[in-house]
This record gives sequence, C-alpha cells and structure tokens, in this order.
Amino acid sequence: MKHFQDTIVESLLFAGLPQDQLESIQNIIVEKEFGKGETIFSEGEEGTGFYVVSQGMVKIYKVSLEGKEQIIHIFGSGEVFGEVPVFMGENYPANAVAIKKSRLLFFPRVAFVNLIVQNPSLSLNMLAVLSMRLRQLAAQIENLSLKEVPGRLASYLILLSREQDQTRSILLTISKSQLASLLGTIPETLSRILAKMSSRNLIEVNGKEITLLDMDGLEDLAESGKI
Repeated sequence: MKHFQDTIVESLLFAGLPQDQLESIQNIIVEKEFGKGETIFSEGEEGTGFYVVSQGMVKIYKVSLEGKEQIIHIFGSGEVFGEVPVFMGENYPANAVAIKKSRLLFFPRVAFVNLIVQNPSLSLNMLAVLSMRLRQLAAQIENLSLKEVPGRLASYLILLSREQDQTRSILLTISKSQLASLLGTIPETLSRILAKMSSRNLIEVNGKEITLLDMDGLEDLAESGKI
C-alpha cells in the first residue's frame, strides 16, 4: 500500500523541494478515504482546501440544467485537484467523486497558504501545476468546440499512449460511459465510432485494451476530426 510520503515525492506540486520543506508539508496533511461513488465535494461548496490523489481515481464533473453530466477531468495517483478555488478564495466550481476506492491527501487552505509564505519555492511549483491545468483545459475546449467526436477520441487515445509510454497497446483506465462523458458524447455514439475505427484498421478493441494499429492514421484523424 502506497504511503503518503511516496505520493508527495511523485507529485509535480512538490518536485525538487528540500527535505525540511517536505516535512513541513507532511505536518499539515489530512488523509481521507472515499469509497467508489462517494462525493468528495459538490459544486458551490466552500473551497476549504485542495487534494492530491494518493491511490485511486477521481472525476471532476458538472451537470447541465437538463441533467446531463459532463466530465471535465479525471485524476489519478500524484495529481492535484480542487486547488484553483482554494487560492482564489471561492467555492468549488464543479463536483468531485471517487470513481474507485481512493485515498486522498487533503491540504487545508489556510495552513498551505502559510507554508507558501514561508517557502516561496513552493509557490513556483504551484504555478507549474496551474499552468499545466490551463493547458489541459485549453486542449479540452479546443477538442469539444472545434473537433468532431472521432477526432476527440483519436486525440485522447494518442494522449493516453504517451501517458502510458506505449506505442502499440494501451489500457483504458475509465469505463466507456465515463470516456463518452469526457469526450462530450454518449456511449452509443462512442461505441459506433470505436467500431468504425476498428473497421478502418486504425485500432483493435478488446475490452479495455486498445491496440493502436495505425498511429499515423490516428494522428491524421485527430487533426481532421472526421472519419
């Protein structure tokens, strides 16, 4: 079982910090566990602190007036979430739910801000995390607004192959219904596109394992957005 010290070492937020600062950070951490499907925070709640995933997986999502769920991002081990409203002194702008049993590290807002005042290098790491989040959101907005669903899916598969350091076979870490929500579509449409991509020999689907048969073709699809 991973201990929270391992998570701190792995997280971009704490990269390069000296041991004494890491020890100061460990002193303010509150470990929390959430079961699958359990709510971590809801949209509109006060942003009292942020989280780092130690084990498990968390989805951030919003619900439209029509009741449709749109997943904004899914976070895994070592990743930070809920930090933006905390540092702006605002409420959480979306919902967070554990999509599998998860252990999270909670950082109370006031205690962490005090640490930043004492350790300016920590603020540079926080800026790096926020900059990365901004790039992720910009890419998602581009995908959802400018590309057709096949292009969004191709872009996601390419991104996943890079994250998993694989050029041939990748593993979906979320369900296909969650993937559909992340891509701004419905499961039935996702299934049809996966089948069409398979018939074009771009990919081969075996449950959650997807073999990338034609990376050049996937990159073309990601660029054009249409199949």
